[in-house]
Amino acid sequence: MTVIVGVFCQDGIVIGADSASTFGNAGLPTIEQPIQKIDILDNRIILAGTGEVGLGQRFNAIIKKSSSEEKLFSNKFSQFHVTKTLSKLAIQDFSETFIDQLNRGAGKVGFGYGALVAFPLGKNFHLCEFPTTNFQPELKDANIWYVSMGSGQTIVDPFLGFIREVFWEKGQPKRKDGLFATVWALQHAIDLNPGGIKGPIQLAELTLDKQNNPHARKLGKEEIDEHKQNMEGAKTALRNYRDEMLDNKSAKDLPPKPE
Repeated sequence: MTVIVGVFCQDGIVIGADSASTFGNAGLPTIEQPIQKIDILDNRIILAGTGEVGLGQRFNAIIKKSSSEEKLFSNKFSQFHVTKTLSKLAIQDFSETFIDQLNRGAGKVGFGYGALVAFPLGKNFHLCEFPTTNFQPELKDANIWYVSMGSGQTIVDPFLGFIREVFWEKGQPKRKDGLFATVWALQHAIDLNPGGIKGPIQLAELTLDKQNNPHARKLGKEEIDEHKQNMEGAKTALRNYRDEMLDNKSAKDLPPKPE
């Protein structure tokens, strides 16, 4: 059970995830353990996956090799070439152990693994979704700049739609706003899910460092807690607005003073 969130911001990319992993056999869950769901590769690529852990390990290795040996993440390639290549290599690798055939025989669709990958080409950032159904790459852009995946998607997608309407009405957010919204969305899923999604929240960002070079990193607990405090501040502001509306309504409902 997983929920991962990605936001393509004006000045970088944010990816967040919960920390719960459910163990089991033949569809029967046994225990739940915290794991790391976000990997930083080559100090400039963020990978977060949902579904089959073994396939995630193999996709991780594919990205590492493509970065170090094949030099895939360089300025001479387009974002479409990069993501198509990753998709092709992954599908070929997954198919070698017949996972697609096995899943079809069990009445399942796809490989059972999906991922979000954030990467730079030069100083430009890209966020790509590889869906669990077919692993065909979908790049996020100025029209669709946020995405969620995993079992918590049905909780998170409507919440992100609300965030877009209220906070992102003018388009892509700044990275700080993306971090804030990602933390709030993940906490919302952790609080409301029926099981299998738990904290602590994991958060990573891809942006330019002080030397103006692309750099990916995971945020620490104190940084995440700061966004949680901002989240609570937003909730308080909404409650105050509610109380103000109720007070105004009560005042209007009172009969006029007798003369």
